[in-house]
Amino acid sequence: MKPRIQPYISPENFHWLKAMAKRPGLSESTIIDGAVTAYRAGESDNKREAAINRRLDRLSRQFGRIERDNLVLAETLATFVHYFLTVTPPVPANQVEAARAKGDLRFELFVRQVAEALRSGQRILQNAVEDVTEEAVGFDGESSSERLGEVPVDA
Repeated sequence: MKPRIQPYISPENFHWLKAMAKRPGLSESTIIDGAVTAYRAGESDNKREAAINRRLDRLSRQFGRIERDNLVLAETLATFVHYFLTVTPPVPANQVEAARAKGDLRFELFVRQVAEALRSGQRILQNAVEDVTEEAVGFDGESSSERLGEVPVDA
């Protein structure tokens, strides 16, 4: 046997409930039971939606970091290429083959060093950025220029 309840509802909802209960196959109890079931399902949907939103927020932050890292990488490469092309003198025609051979050897060494860094988990750029950051602001919160007694330019 189902328990009996006597809730109070607004007059507008009462008139709507009476009108809906006149339809074939529906009763006031069926409509109210369905409404409570839908309300409870909505609460679990809200929990699920909140979990999905937290996951999306985390993914957005991760994507932002990836985007920032990619920008740093692209700017680093562009700066290096610009510098390299600016300072590298042209190779004389009689030394092109020797320069290519030396370049191939250097490139193979470079690839091996990158592979070893990836394998070992050491990140040269990350370590360099951390070193610079630690130098810029010491553990006591004082910048390196303050520790050295330098006067800020805008003072």
